[in-house]
This record gives sequence, C-alpha cells and structure tokens, in this order.
Amino acid sequence: MATEITGKWALVTGASSGIGAEMARELASRGANLVLVARRREALESLAAQLAKQHGTEVQGEASDLARAGEPERLFTTLSARGITVSILVNNAGFGAYGLFDSIDAATEEAMLDLDVKAVARMTRLFVGPMRATGFGRILLTASTGAYMPGPLYATYCAAKAFVLSYGHAIRRELRGTGVTVTVVSPGVTNTEFHRISGLETNTFKRATMMAAAPVAKAAVKALLRGRAEIVTGLLNKVIVFTTRFTPRTVAASIAARAMA
Repeated sequence: MATEITGKWALVTGASSGIGAEMARELASRGANLVLVARRREALESLAAQLAKQHGTEVQGEASDLARAGEPERLFTTLSARGITVSILVNNAGFGAYGLFDSIDAATEEAMLDLDVKAVARMTRLFVGPMRATGFGRILLTASTGAYMPGPLYATYCAAKAFVLSYGHAIRRELRGTGVTVTVVSPGVTNTEFHRISGLETNTFKRATMMAAAPVAKAAVKALLRGRAEIVTGLLNKVIVFTTRFTPRTVAASIAARAMA
C-alpha cells in the first residue's frame, strides 16, 4: 500500500527538467506540497506556478547550486526558518561527463563529484534529522544502471552512482525502525538533457534503449511511497542489471566500453 502524502512537504532536487521535473509532477498529483530545487530560477518558477495551478498544492522554487560548499546547509536553514518540515526528500540532481578519464576537465570532474556524491550525502544527513523526530520520512536517491558496472568513458560518473547505490542501501538499514525509508532508483538511458550536457548526446545503444522521463519518474515515486529498497526502471534495464551479477568486472567493462563508444 502506497503512503498517503497529501499535505506533506516534498523536496525535489534537479527539478527544473527531465526526471526531476516529472517526479515533481507525480508528487504534486498525489497532493504533496513541493520545494523545487535547481540552478535555473526561471524554469523552477514556471514549473512551480504550473503545478500549483494544476493540483492546488503549495509549490516553492529555490534556485540553488547544491555543488557549492555550504549550499545544502543554507537551503536547510532557509526552509526551517519558514517552518517547512520536509517529509519526502528526492535527491535527484546530478550530471555526467563523457570522455577518457584523464581528458575530462578537472574542474568539471570536481563539480560532478561535489553534486553527485557530496551533495547527496549532505542533503540526506541534514534532512533526515527532522524525519527521525516525526517518525516518518521517505528518501529517494537517483543512481543509474551504470552503478552496477565499471563504465569506461563515463568512469567517474558510474563510480559516483555506485557510491549512491551503496550509500542508499547502507543508510536504509541504519534507519530501520525509525519510520524513515530509503529507496534507490536506477534509470537507464532516459530522454533528458543529461546526454547533451555529458558530451555524448546519442549513439546506437542510447537510441535503442532510451526511455521517456515520465514513466521513469512514475515508477520511482511509486517505489518510494511503498518504501521499496531499490528499483531499476524498464524491463531491458532490469535484464542488463541482472546479468551483471554473473559477469566478471573485466568483461562488464569491455561490454560497457563498446556500448558507450
């Protein structure tokens, strides 16, 4: 049975487009109030107005670069001062960088790790406290099918998502009995801005496996509200992840390299 969330506050990062925006739509359709977080203020304000009008819920946009030191803390303090207690945290913000690991700009790689790893840990650590205190919380972490295997040409990104996957399962166990659950969603190739930003907009593998963002978000939110530990979206992606259990890492790396070439 899915959790009733009408009137509860949900915070969604990376909410200006793609999977994050679709997760926000899905949560709003279920009656949640929303704090939408991303860097692009205009896109946030537009989505916030649209969701508030469509669903009659309270929606706030917070322009924020969570990769910056101290920004998660500033966001938490700002919301606390407004009397907002976040019951649902969707840690979705992230980006990847495509290319040979030593050819990627060092500043880009650092920013990716700051957002994909450090911000996820800081946001989770900050917002879980009030959830513990109220005895209820739902946390969703966005990993990737790339978390299950070495990812040549996306080496740092896949390693970062492996952190998210492991971290999510570990803290879920630590939170057992508190009323707070952690769910990790691992999408495969999804039709979002990720590919343009990463530097590999399309190739044969991406064209063959790409999913729309809306069904990915719908499946993720459904799993979150049911308190599931993990979900891989899409049948083909489930098959790919399942086969990694029986594939040596050297072979998996070779297959991934060919897919991303």
